[in-house]
Amino acid sequence: MPLRTNLLETEIDALLWPWGLPAGPILPELPPGISDLSAVFGALAVGDDLRLPLPGGGRTWDRYVALAEVAAVDLSLGRLVEGHTDALAILAEAGRTPPTGTVLGVWAARGPGANLVAHAEPGGGFRLQGRKPWASGAHVLTHALVTAAMPDGDCLFEVPVGRDGVAAVPGTWPAVGMAMSDSADVTFDIVIGGDSLIGPPGWYVSRPGFWFGSVGVAACWLGGAVGLVRALRADLAQRRPDPHQLAHLGAASARCTSMARDLAWGAARIDTAPSDPDRDIRLVALEVRHLVENGCLEVLTHVGRAGGAAPLCHDPAQARRAADLQVYVRQYHAERDDEALGQYLMTGGPRP
Repeated sequence: MPLRTNLLETEIDALLWPWGLPAGPILPELPPGISDLSAVFGALAVGDDLRLPLPGGGRTWDRYVALAEVAAVDLSLGRLVEGHTDALAILAEAGRTPPTGTVLGVWAARGPGANLVAHAEPGGGFRLQGRKPWASGAHVLTHALVTAAMPDGDCLFEVPVGRDGVAAVPGTWPAVGMAMSDSADVTFDIVIGGDSLIGPPGWYVSRPGFWFGSVGVAACWLGGAVGLVRALRADLAQRRPDPHQLAHLGAASARCTSMARDLAWGAARIDTAPSDPDRDIRLVALEVRHLVENGCLEVLTHVGRAGGAAPLCHDPAQARRAADLQVYVRQYHAERDDEALGQYLMTGGPRP
């Protein structure tokens, strides 16, 4: 089912109001306990249904709303869709177009004892050896954009996933939160062609699109919060909510609207200066991520206090929403990112 981007012209209040779009969500409601969410994602990607407006092209807000709405339906699905659409944006920024039917993701994380190294082969091409953690879509992607260390700095490669030499490590994602994101550590021992290299060393993190993508992740966090509030309202509608529950519902709803406005402000800034020659968009991205992360934590608190333990113990879908959001929002690096904000303000020039 294509993403109905025609709905994305709606005003912000109607669009991200926590209990739904006027015409329904972008994707149909998924049944609780679905056993193979990655297959749903793979079908959407192969069917070419995930072509969103590129960030910085004048419709960045439309892009972020689409990501938020998918994540509001299911946050693990939102994580997979965000990775695929981010990969498409990266390839477009590099002047490349993937073949139709490609299922993409971005594996750029590092972890203790998990690193990936690329060596130039004498006859051309590169050998990738090592390990990548936090690799979402490990079993469903056809290709991943992967960062690997080289002598002159980290480089980005387009790597075919479904072949010998690339293997997901069983048991490396025992998490409850984001359990359905098909994540794992992935090991590499593979030779790839020279045309797999995307950009010079350091290009992946130095391009403006790096920060556009980081705000797209925050859009998914917002969607996760919206999904929690929609489910809370549906739950309270089945009983007689007391004044405290209504207060928490109202506060959570208002916080979602506030986060949506923060995200819309960031999208407008990106579209105003997409090339970002002075890197001010880094500050915008860090601020939006800070605001949305804080807002999601508030929503988790309000929803938990309003619903009590019952939904978290007896409603598998709501329990998974809460667990997923608590894990996914930790892609904000807490005080480290807040420190980066402060350092930028002290050394990076005037506030934009």
